[in-house]
Amino acid sequence: KENFDSIPDLEFNPIRGKIVHAFFDKRNLRQESDGLADEINFEDFLTIMSYFRPIEMNMDEEQLNRFRKEKLKFLFHMYDSDHDGKITLQEYRNVVEELLSGNPHLEKESARSIADGAMMEAASICVGQMGPDQVYEGITFEDFLKMWQGIDIETKMHVRFLNMETIAHCY
Repeated sequence: KENFDSIPDLEFNPIRGKIVHAFFDKRNLRQESDGLADEINFEDFLTIMSYFRPIEMNMDEEQLNRFRKEKLKFLFHMYDSDHDGKITLQEYRNVVEELLSGNPHLEKESARSIADGAMMEAASICVGQMGPDQVYEGITFEDFLKMWQGIDIETKMHVRFLNMETIAHCY
């Protein structure tokens, strides 16, 4: 884990801790167990990086849906920090506070209000009209999929690497 501390591109990322944590989350390593790995090998590293690969032009709709679901599952795991299968209001507040922590003009209370509003919107999308005595327990993965419907995560959540054709043109 210490090696991730020396990655310059992560140094100023407000959710750096969550990104590093995701590399060691056994749910993302496609293992049947839960919790965190003490260390990862090269194959594990490649497994995590595979979540960031761009879409392939020849993917059919079924492959594209599976690809999208894998990316969203990875993202869901970053939010679900206690591994209980739900993103609670407090977990969501923590993420929003981390994301907005670099903005000196935004107070912590404003970040909480943003998170609270987003959670209320999630409840209305996923549950519909709630009664006054109903409590929204948190966002399940199925709810998360509903919320991300229509958002192009496939092209936004990727890292593009040089391919061999590009390298050949450099000579």
